[in-house]
Amino acid sequence: MIAVHDLAVTLGGRPVIDGLSLDFGTGWTAIVGPNGAGKSTLLRVLAGLVAPSAGRVELDGRALRDWPTRERGRHIAWLAQQGEASGDLTARDIVMLGRIPHIGLFATPGPSDDAAVEAAMEATECRAWQHRRLPELSGGERQRVLLARALAVQAPVLLLDEPTTHLDPPHQVALVRLLRQLGRRQTVIGVLHDLSLALHADRVIVLQAGALQADAGPDDAALHATLTRVFEGAVRVERIGGRAIVLPRLDAD
Repeated sequence: MIAVHDLAVTLGGRPVIDGLSLDFGTGWTAIVGPNGAGKSTLLRVLAGLVAPSAGRVELDGRALRDWPTRERGRHIAWLAQQGEASGDLTARDIVMLGRIPHIGLFATPGPSDDAAVEAAMEATECRAWQHRRLPELSGGERQRVLLARALAVQAPVLLLDEPTTHLDPPHQVALVRLLRQLGRRQTVIGVLHDLSLALHADRVIVLQAGALQADAGPDDAALHATLTRVFEGAVRVERIGGRAIVLPRLDAD
């Protein structure tokens, strides 16, 4: 369980989140909202990368700030919106970095670490180029490697900021299936711009101007109405084949 209580965040003198309370358990939660809604900021607060101006963040009932850095790193895995990885490392080396919270910076990886890396690369379909170096990879290939790095941590909480960046449609679909699978045993929280993909999550949270607008299952009619409202009528939600999808309203004023 990871939670925020009465959370407020101010960045550059501007309030970004104000009075937000949420808790997250097992399952996949998608966070959506217009630009500037505070989505990525919320995720960074949950990761311990941004300190709240007020309120508190708890991991398993304990204040996040009280967790030692390495212990927190074993419990929370993080994929940034613009995933960073540099140098002349191979794809496999990058994924192995996800094991640092477990083995430290200078220890030699053991069989369990190799197994975690293998499983993560298999899950993200990037094992085929494990010996290629990062500059040799396309944007989509690089994104799958960085996602594998997050999975290799094997943390109970997985935070993903725009994980579908650079992915083509087949790999977006594969990622959605993976997140649904992971959500059966982990807390998976992801910020998404693609609203139709977000409606495949177990739970959808809508933010606007740092405030909670909706928190519901993907088939909830009130959620659909909220999406239309916060995106100013530029989208509509329809049911096709028994599933809700979001379509652009190209005729909107």
